[in-house]
Amino acid sequence: MSFLTVPYKLPVSLSVGSCVIIKGTPIDSSELVQHAVNEPQLQVDFYTEMNEESEIAFHLRVHLGRRVVMNSREFGIWMLEENLHYVPFEDGKPFDLRIYVCRNEYEVKVNGEYIYAFVHRIPPSYVKMIQVCRDVSLDSVLVSNGWR
Repeated sequence: MSFLTVPYKLPVSLSVGSCVIIKGTPIDSSELVQHAVNEPQLQVDFYTEMNEESEIAFHLRVHLGRRVVMNSREFGIWMLEENLHYVPFEDGKPFDLRIYVCRNEYEVKVNGEYIYAFVHRIPPSYVKMIQVCRDVSLDSVLVSNGWR
C-alpha cells in the first residue's frame, strides 16, 4: 500500500454538505522515542489561502493519549482554543476521521463515532487548502460533497 507524503496539502472548496475524509494510522509512540519526540500528534488545518501563513478556519490537533485542541487563527492571532480530553485515536491503529461541514459548525467523527463539534468562526466557503501533518501515515485524504 502506498502512503501519502506528510505534510499532505490538498486544494479544496468547502460548502455546507462537504465532508473531509482522512484515513491513516498514528505512528506508534515507541517509534517516536527513538527520534526524541515525546508525544505523537495528528494535526489537520483548514487554510483560507494556499499557504501556511493564511488564516486557519479550523485547526484540529490531537495529542495522542492526552487531549484534543480545536481552534482558529485570524489575522495571524490564535483565538480561544477548545480543549477536549476524550481522544479516540490509538498508537499504531488505523483511523477514519471525518469532518462534516454543517450549517453552523464542523462535526468531527472518528471511526463512525460522533466526537466533537466546532462552531464556525470563519465561513467554510473561505477554505482553500487542507493540510494534514505530524506523526501519522496517511492512506487517503479526500473531500466528498453532498453527504446530506
